[in-house]
Amino acid sequence: MRYLRIKKAKEFTKILKTGKRSYSESLTVVFLLSEETRMAVCVGKKFGKSVQRNRIKRLLRAAFSVYAGELKPCSVLLIPRGAETYRYDTFVRDLGKIFKREHLVER
Repeated sequence: MRYLRIKKAKEFTKILKTGKRSYSESLTVVFLLSEETRMAVCVGKKFGKSVQRNRIKRLLRAAFSVYAGELKPCSVLLIPRGAETYRYDTFVRDLGKIFKREHLVER
């Protein structure tokens, strides 16, 4: 399933202020129920140079696409936590745990 990307700063701030936060070992997820499934990734400069940040973004987008078809309509911000290495399977596992815990997906 395709999902929409969140691009406007106004949308980011709305989700960050009013959304619910959920934490795992490797990432923080901020979500807000909405009319359609939308997603954005927030990776700051503390995570390294652009090559490392872009790799983290690619991994998070791929991990999110595993669950995108089964999610309730919501806007989701994915924020990684500091770690030495970032792995696809870790992100998939942690997203699954968070989505189950918050009852956003039935799996």
